[in-house]
Amino acid sequence: MSAPVVDPTQHRTALDRAPAGDSLGAYAARWWAEVRSGELGSLPIFVGMVIIVVVFQSQNANFLTAGNFLNLVIQAAGIMTIAMGVVFVLLLGEIDLSVGYVSGVGGAIVALLTLPGGDWELAGLPAVIVVLIVGRGIGALNGLLFTKIGIPSFVVTLAGLLAWNGAVLLIIGDKGTVIIQSRLIIDLANGFISATASYVLVAVAVAGHAAAQLARDRARRRAELPADPPSLIVLRVVALAAALAAAAWVANQDRGVPYVVLMLAGLYVLWTWVLNRSRFGRHVYAIGGNIEAARRAGIPVDTVRIACFALCSMMATLGGVVLASRLTSVDTGAGGGTILLYSIAAAVIGGTSLFGGRGSIKAAVLGAIVIASIDNGLGLLGLAAGTKFIITGLVLLAAVTVDSLARRNLAGAGRA
Repeated sequence: MSAPVVDPTQHRTALDRAPAGDSLGAYAARWWAEVRSGELGSLPIFVGMVIIVVVFQSQNANFLTAGNFLNLVIQAAGIMTIAMGVVFVLLLGEIDLSVGYVSGVGGAIVALLTLPGGDWELAGLPAVIVVLIVGRGIGALNGLLFTKIGIPSFVVTLAGLLAWNGAVLLIIGDKGTVIIQSRLIIDLANGFISATASYVLVAVAVAGHAAAQLARDRARRRAELPADPPSLIVLRVVALAAALAAAAWVANQDRGVPYVVLMLAGLYVLWTWVLNRSRFGRHVYAIGGNIEAARRAGIPVDTVRIACFALCSMMATLGGVVLASRLTSVDTGAGGGTILLYSIAAAVIGGTSLFGGRGSIKAAVLGAIVIASIDNGLGLLGLAAGTKFIITGLVLLAAVTVDSLARRNLAGAGRA
């Protein structure tokens, strides 16, 4: 009896069956094949944002006004800053539960250092540098306890959550509330650039993005690697130009583009380059993907882990400065409330995996926008804080569920 004939294409994945080619249609077919195999990318977050906008705008016409748009951006800025740092730790497959109160420490220190007549009076920028150094030291301590002593990151940072809460209380002391005195710190979240300057910056950003896309395309073609269709590159540049120009136009209908947006843009470019283009970034992804394989490949695992925790806490203290700037004051409750929940949720909702190895800085940005949109929209509807927590928790649960199902699909396709 002869053996049955097996079709060699029977077990090929949707991505394997997608058409090859350098056209926009072929690229779209490959993208759809990746989505079907579980590589969802930012698709869930964009679908979610459309739903959020439609629901809240239908319930309150003020949601899409220029004034509320600016409030939403400023509201998201602090959480977005902290979430960018959290991404590095999550990529390792670890967690940092101390970022909330570490941000409170950053806000408290900058408030006291810039207080006129204080024992350690500093100008705004030197004070921020001190805060970043303190944050880096806090994170390095977390990383050392985790890597060298072997205490789980959950326990180390849970202890930090309690300890740095106490530190905030001690730093503020009996002052109760410290009013921010530095003009530079206040203007970070409450200052706005001119309309002309905003459009110039949009043009610079679009030109920079176009140059980066073309340089990447040339490099890939020189190396004889698959490259994106030229029409797709043009489409990306045009889409970015339209989005940034529209955002600047809307902002200029009210107060203008906030200074904090320039800081966030700089951080986004910096950390995206670090993760996608630097050796350190490749090491982070490798450790999160398979730590034993990374160790056997000669990657300094402990050093990279310590650096990620240091970077996370440094960004948390900077986020604390942004939050203090927004409120123009710091009190004994700094770093508490929903800051920890929202910072971690922003990274996860945006697409960073809790299992390590998958995620990006873009995830923190998109996730923070979603979190701020939900909080802002529910506030406009006058719903209670309890309702906000329930809805945000459900969104976080949905994001983790999507991530788990996507990983299962990728494993089934042999790509996990």
